Amino acid sequence: MNAPNRHELFVLDDGEKALEVTEDTKIPNAATFKIVKQDHTLGNMLRAQVLASPNVLFAGYKTPHPLHPYFLLKIQTDGTIAPAAALEAAASRLIATLSALEGKFRREFSFKDGETGGPAMAGGMAGMDTDPYGGGGAAWGGAGRDYLDF
Repeated sequence: MNAPNRHELFVLDDGEKALEVTEDTKIPNAATFKIVKQDHTLGNMLRAQVLASPNVLFAGYKTPHPLHPYFLLKIQTDGTIAPAAALEAAASRLIATLSALEGKFRREFSFKDGETGGPAMAGGMAGMDTDPYGGGGAAWGGAGRDYLDF
């Protein structure tokens, strides 16, 4: 088919830059960033983080075509900071948020093996004698069954 090989969508070629900046000449304090070898996942998260800044007037992204592995992120600020600085601050906040989420995820799943009623079960499920994610038991419809059994 016409689709490129999967690795071509995420691996940078030799000499290829991951980020290209184009200053907008028609709109003050605006720039367009071409982020290569990324897709909607990063585009939407960056756009949301950029918009969280009070100095940003506009932020939006688009993927020109599904077969081209890049997206364009446009940022306009109020002039107190540059669009590149707003993107850098948003990327730092996004990395911190994702690191905190990963830490919470790892902590919760470290309790999964061998504990019942511990901190992972504290959300109103303390006292149940089974794992709600497939362990089965009386609390989820009988011994040897889990919530996916009909």
